[in-house]
Amino acid sequence: MKSWPALISGILFGLGLTLSGMSDPAKVLGFLNVTGAWVPDLIFVMGGAVVVTLVLTPLVLKRTAPLLASTFSLPTKQIVDRRLVGGAVLFGIGWGLSGYCPGPGLVSLLYGYQTTLVFCLAMFAGMFLESRISR
Repeated sequence: MKSWPALISGILFGLGLTLSGMSDPAKVLGFLNVTGAWVPDLIFVMGGAVVVTLVLTPLVLKRTAPLLASTFSLPTKQIVDRRLVGGAVLFGIGWGLSGYCPGPGLVSLLYGYQTTLVFCLAMFAGMFLESRISR
């Protein structure tokens, strides 16, 4: 029973990614191409997400616990270190080269593109390697 809210949330997230165009790598790469044929559509997606986060996060954190969990699971580490910066740089490079980040990459598997499959396999290989290295 606990998995239903996660499944529904995942489906809604995937629909949102698809409807906003975030699962289309050409649109994402067009958004990232600020010196060429820039496609500004995704700035509204980002702006909407920022507004919702700024408004709702303080309201949610006023609660003693989330609706479907006993406690909040918030990050405790607040320092910016080399590992965080390195991960952000690798993420940005991967996003800029492929037009995918993990969520939209998984949603885009439904389109059946070979490039999406290659991206997801590389992403899972990187996750596996990271888990081995960080031990």
